Amino acid sequence: MAALAGRSVVFVTGNAKKLEEVIQILGDKFPCKLVAKKIDLPEYQGEPDEISIQKCREAAKQIQGPVIVEDTCLCFNALGGLPGPYIKWFLEKLKPEGLHKMLAGFEDKSAYALCTFAFSTGSPDDPVLLFRGKTLGQIVYPRGPRDFGWDPCFQPDDFDQTYAELPKEVKNTISHRYRALKEMSDYFILKSSTGAS
Repeated sequence: MAALAGRSVVFVTGNAKKLEEVIQILGDKFPCKLVAKKIDLPEYQGEPDEISIQKCREAAKQIQGPVIVEDTCLCFNALGGLPGPYIKWFLEKLKPEGLHKMLAGFEDKSAYALCTFAFSTGSPDDPVLLFRGKTLGQIVYPRGPRDFGWDPCFQPDDFDQTYAELPKEVKNTISHRYRALKEMSDYFILKSSTGAS
């Protein structure tokens, strides 16, 4: 891991806004340089951890080097955790209004956003490391700008604004992505400062 300090790590994304948010959250303490690269990965099915591990292994095989992949889930408690890892497809078909309508027949509007970052050194012998972040909230009628996925219909607990309405600097200190990145960043910083491999 110490050998990674100062090196580039490929972050698999084709979403410029996501890269911008990740770099903003990681700040300048993160010991590696993130380079975004869009690669097509199969749409795996299963539980969030399994999906993240499979995606990361496949990405490492294609990149032939250190790689980070991210997987985000939006889980409705009334639906037993669905849409979960399939949120992208639900959002594409239903838009934020449709996500809100999915819970019309349920009293329980609670949900949680789950973000998993998976890291591989690129070596098939090394295990894939997972870093998770979770934010609890409610599914509400969409409010705020429409430029970032399902943010308009997710209102984190203890706030009266949706992710979309919150100022970026506030969202970036409470979001599921922030929590997962903090866990990953702490791990990398610790490893690079102790010189552990």
